[in-house]
Amino acid sequence: MSLETIEQQLHKHVYYLADEIGERNVLHPEALQAAEDYISQNWLKQGYTVEKQQYQEEGVGCANIEVNHQGSSQPEQIILIGAHYDSVTGSPGANDNGSGVAALLELSRLLRSSATQMSIRFVAFTNEEPPFFFRDRQGSRIYATNARQRGDNIRLMIALETMGYYSNEPNSQSYPPLFRFFYPNRANFISMVSNFGSRKLMHKMARAFRRSTEFPLEHVATFSFIPGVAWSDHLSFWVNRYKAMMITDTAFYRYPWYHTAKDTAEKLDYARLAQVCDGLYKAVVMLANENF
Repeated sequence: MSLETIEQQLHKHVYYLADEIGERNVLHPEALQAAEDYISQNWLKQGYTVEKQQYQEEGVGCANIEVNHQGSSQPEQIILIGAHYDSVTGSPGANDNGSGVAALLELSRLLRSSATQMSIRFVAFTNEEPPFFFRDRQGSRIYATNARQRGDNIRLMIALETMGYYSNEPNSQSYPPLFRFFYPNRANFISMVSNFGSRKLMHKMARAFRRSTEFPLEHVATFSFIPGVAWSDHLSFWVNRYKAMMITDTAFYRYPWYHTAKDTAEKLDYARLAQVCDGLYKAVVMLANENF
């Protein structure tokens, strides 16, 4: 699949979520439903069987949406790739997290025709943003808790979070204290982030990504209390004793319009996001065909 086609698909998804639907959360239930429908319809068109984990939140019907790519020789072992489709109050959520949802939809499309030994599960989570963040009612927390209770053998969870903004300008990238001494000051890379318990698998994923693309990558395994490190759906899987990591452009450490009304679709770099998606697709295929 050409990078141009991937770029076009990403552009289409983000513009629909951010410009056509706009702010989507329990305060805007029709928009949240429209986003759920859009994701489901795309997965049906890709040939998947769509399953939903439905529940009520503040009187609003909510759903985590799931599709599965069945593995051949080790189908019970799962790599789960997820992204939240709600947006924070007051924002159309193009980068946070329209970019992550677009990448999720594109990865599922690319992986549809690829043979893997392990199963790949794609999940679009609802209710990641406040007031649900860090709470038991967060969509991914409900999902991960149920997965642990079922005994799902999720070997690695990958959260796609705020992935679409890049810059070559000096000092366009910021960091928590001390990190700036070890990482570049230009916001031209994608990052992989994990806690110490998930470090080995994150490093394995990073190596696979670097074999798949020349796109710049930085990665870190560090303390979860550092601001931003646990700020997505991978935290729900850490809480439930799964290995998990986040893939992100670093969000508020580089994106000037993070959690604002100006987080709109024209701000994103779809050509570079396409390179990231192509590299992730190839890396996930590698990982799903290895024993780990």
